[in-house]
Amino acid sequence: MPQYLQIRQKQTTQGFSLYVCLALLLANTLRIIFWFGKHYETPLLIQSILMNICMFALVQLCVSVNNKDVIVTERRREHVFTDLDPNFFWGWTDFTSYVEFIMTLAAIGSMLMYFLIDYAQFVETVGFLAVFMEAMLGVPQFYRNHKNKSTYGMSIPMVLMWSTGDVFKTSYFYLRNTPPQFFICGSLQVCVDLLILGQVWLYRENTSKKKKSERSMNL
Repeated sequence: MPQYLQIRQKQTTQGFSLYVCLALLLANTLRIIFWFGKHYETPLLIQSILMNICMFALVQLCVSVNNKDVIVTERRREHVFTDLDPNFFWGWTDFTSYVEFIMTLAAIGSMLMYFLIDYAQFVETVGFLAVFMEAMLGVPQFYRNHKNKSTYGMSIPMVLMWSTGDVFKTSYFYLRNTPPQFFICGSLQVCVDLLILGQVWLYRENTSKKKKSERSMNL
């Protein structure tokens, strides 16, 4: 929500990696599918459903803002999921393409779970992939910050909420004896969050310069 509000207010996606949304959508879609193979805590299932709704809302906003920027600067050909062009993967120009991609993966995953539900190794693998992808959700943002040498455009409250939520979530995994994949990857996720917060301090001067530059342009 902090990142959504920041992008909506400034009308720019600069500094935010849309691949964060991809990681969360994949992770939570797999986790929903995993529930049918191995029932885990219901609050975690509800969390996954709500997270997908939030991520689709954020993707829709990012696509809308990016399309406005293109209209202002230059015309470009539309790129959609059905083009099957790997050069524009997760860089499509319409929101429907993102929904179609996730729904296609969900359909394939659900079909595999239906036929292979009796194979414990397959079910556990799906569970591991779900929590591992979620643990890696901060990596695209970490890389983008590293590439820009700045955290400008990234919502710091968002990362603080990530960190706080991940600490509580990982503790919950441990106390409730959830499948081991949850605790292991939850701990990894906390480490990535801390690395991103470290970047906030490391690149504080560059970030401050970009903020001052933005204020000057607005004046």
